[in-house]
Amino acid sequence: MKQALEKIRQAAVQELEAIQDLKLLDTVRVKYLGKKGELTAILKQMGSLTAEERPVIGALANEIRCDIEDKIARHTQELREQALQKKLLEEKLDVTMPGKQQPVGKKHPLTKVLEEIEEISLGMGFDIAEGPEVEYDYYNFEALNLPPDHPARDSQDTFYVTDTILLRSQTSPVQIRVMETQKPPIRIIAPGRVFRSDAADATHSPLFHQIEGLVVDKGITMANLKSTLETFIKKIYGDDSVVRFRPHHFPFTEPSAELDVMCFNCHGEGCRLCKGEGWIEILGCGMVHPKVLANCGIDPEVYSGFAFGIGLERIVMKRYGIDDIRLFFENDDKFLSQF
Repeated sequence: MKQALEKIRQAAVQELEAIQDLKLLDTVRVKYLGKKGELTAILKQMGSLTAEERPVIGALANEIRCDIEDKIARHTQELREQALQKKLLEEKLDVTMPGKQQPVGKKHPLTKVLEEIEEISLGMGFDIAEGPEVEYDYYNFEALNLPPDHPARDSQDTFYVTDTILLRSQTSPVQIRVMETQKPPIRIIAPGRVFRSDAADATHSPLFHQIEGLVVDKGITMANLKSTLETFIKKIYGDDSVVRFRPHHFPFTEPSAELDVMCFNCHGEGCRLCKGEGWIEILGCGMVHPKVLANCGIDPEVYSGFAFGIGLERIVMKRYGIDDIRLFFENDDKFLSQF
């Protein structure tokens, strides 16, 4: 048995000296020291030894085990050091070489124009308000004076999560939430993402951005609305911008209007951009409906207000001459790098 143990020691040492791969070291360890290894197989035969032979063979077996484990540990360390040196030589870095120019991302055109609009609004005394994108139908419709049978509430136009919860189709719910929790005077804009069940094409997207504006105070009139929006448009499109108001209807404003800006391409003569009309529709607006004020706990006999809503994509498309709204959401580097 002594001879068998010595043979195991010699064989293990020879194999270890020949190995130059860290992965193979564990194979050798299992072969000689594992539960089914050669050393374990020898020790299982100790039951046949006399009482005097067992301590001697046991001590020798432990010595050989420790010897093999020590050699495996030292050889592992040597191979790791060799691998590290090889890696350092292969990955040697010449610090005198010029660095490679890395591409730097830029702000998305929607973000650039939105920040500009927010800056203009803050300069005009507006605060910026936010609200949830997953909204109750009460805030999205009912509180805004849209009856249950209104076409806008149909599931073909709105993404419903449940019968009473939906993806907001406008940022107007933010106005309701602000009026419920804040007493007049109120002057806010509410930018954010909105969702409508539209098929994606060059001018429509199921996801787009809207900016709502709201002012509520004593003595607010249509003249205040017109003056504010004229100033707002001139700051966005330039001092030579010409606007007009057309009568319209929205359930949450009375009276209501749509604002057009004279086509900055043809200056009112008619062209492809404005479809020959000379004017481009920009936003909807109006005086806040008394029912909407009352729904929010604001006395319409004391306070009045105006509201407007504008599509961010529409402004950006006209600003940069973009003819397809889908380009904003396709993450095309060639498109985005222009801005």
